[in-house]
Amino acid sequence: MKVQILPWLLLFITSGSTSLAGDFDHQHTEWTEVLSRNVAVDRGTSQVNYQAILKNRTGLDNYLERVSRVSLKEYRNWSEPQQLAFLINAYNAFTVKLIVDNYPVDSIKDLGGWISTPWKKKFFTLLGEERHLDNIEHDMIRVQFDEPRIHLAVNCAAVGCPALRPEAFVAGRLDEQLEEATRLFLTDTRRNRYDPGRQRLELSSIFRWYHNDFEHNHGSLEEFVADRITRDPEVRERIQSNKVKLVYLDYDWSLNDQKRERTSSSSK
Repeated sequence: MKVQILPWLLLFITSGSTSLAGDFDHQHTEWTEVLSRNVAVDRGTSQVNYQAILKNRTGLDNYLERVSRVSLKEYRNWSEPQQLAFLINAYNAFTVKLIVDNYPVDSIKDLGGWISTPWKKKFFTLLGEERHLDNIEHDMIRVQFDEPRIHLAVNCAAVGCPALRPEAFVAGRLDEQLEEATRLFLTDTRRNRYDPGRQRLELSSIFRWYHNDFEHNHGSLEEFVADRITRDPEVRERIQSNKVKLVYLDYDWSLNDQKRERTSSSSK
């Protein structure tokens, strides 16, 4: 009997069907549950119910605990879409944690110190090392992946940011989700717009900060933007031909807090 069972056990374990530590959930189910309950999206902006997450943070904490347990060796065995989805979700979830840990706060920028920014503050462990948010975005994502659309997927907890999606990014739909996030942001006329009267292309400052990333595979920033900001072929052609003046809009760093938004609306 033992001779018959042993080969089956070896096959079951080495095939990766199970793991004593438990396989990482690449559907990021717990994170999606947190987002779906606590994030509302209005056109290209999102409001997060940080107060509700603070009152019941079990889902967020459990998800981040699992994220922090992933080893570098395990991460390296994943596909590139799995790796990128993991890093985007980790960035967004740790950003929410940073806000919740310090709530209430008016802006994420208030959480920086005299000589550092909140993005340089080491407050979590990822892939076996103590890290800060800039490590994820600039040292990992931008180095490992040639994908400018990540700048429209990572969320900095500010009103000026691209929307925090009410669902996790997942490998199987990553390209679709990144493209949807990009188009949603670019068609939000509060942050990006074409002014035909003044022949101006007015864009979020994100496109100024990461101008080179958007240019790299598209020839120019205008090429990247044109197909996504409008469906009008004449406007697209005008933008692509560089016949419009490029202007960058001020960035709103106030917290994307659902409670603040409700208070602001009720006081009008």
